[in-house]
Amino acid sequence: MMKIAFLACSVTLPGSPVRRSDAHEHDYQVSALSGPMRAAGLELIEVDWRDASCDWTQFDAALIGTTWDYWDYPDEFLARLNRLDALGVKVINPPEIVAWNRRKTYLKELSEKGVQTIPTLWLSHPDAETLTQAFDQLGSDDLVIKRQIGAGAKDQLRLRRGDTISDYPFDAMVQPFLKSIQAEGEYSFVMIDGELSHALIKKAQPGDYRIQSMYGGFEERISPSAVELSSVKSVLARLDAVPLYARVDMVRLDTGELALMELELIEPYLYPEQADQLGDLITAALLNRLA
Repeated sequence: MMKIAFLACSVTLPGSPVRRSDAHEHDYQVSALSGPMRAAGLELIEVDWRDASCDWTQFDAALIGTTWDYWDYPDEFLARLNRLDALGVKVINPPEIVAWNRRKTYLKELSEKGVQTIPTLWLSHPDAETLTQAFDQLGSDDLVIKRQIGAGAKDQLRLRRGDTISDYPFDAMVQPFLKSIQAEGEYSFVMIDGELSHALIKKAQPGDYRIQSMYGGFEERISPSAVELSSVKSVLARLDAVPLYARVDMVRLDTGELALMELELIEPYLYPEQADQLGDLITAALLNRLA
């Protein structure tokens, strides 16, 4: 039986003395994958990607799962993936995709290739004065500041004109706050081997704008239109290779167009609760890559 490492981190693994408040998503994802993989002759083993005592040579492949701390150790994380690759362990998605996708400046590259994105300022450790100038530069009285390497709204800020502003200690991306996030929600399209598995809309609790479950966000499954699905596939068409899994997150602009918010190719939660055959689709795609 081939062994597949499900790469996680100390705060998502079961039995951890301190688990993230959204670690149940780890459990859902592992549960969705374990049965189909076992039936196909694959053993899925949960492991902390930073575990120095792990014998990585036992694995045939490593599936990047809930490595929800990698943004604090980006170089160490990429080094681990490259080491696995050198050992002959098939890393999914591959290290070269991770290296490109881990810094959100990939959005700038996709925009230059014709993908509709959100207007963004790319700033290195901006000070308070630079952030204050961003209101005029983006023509908005309401801004969102995010880490260029980060996820899950960690260290994310929403600033309104007139707020007290401090220096931001990370490389930042600054965007106008889009009202549709609260009024409509954020769309996620889960793609396996370039084809749609399922789609959903994620909504924030009243009074908030963050759609992650740890902030009270919730999801509803949707059936995307042909136009929406075409927009999603056009994003993936700009990549050099088709990733095994991708979560394409989009939001509606004031013009009514859907714009790419994030292309999640590293450790996205794939929302198995809203899926019918996610485990079967991932297993089949993985077997194709191991053949």
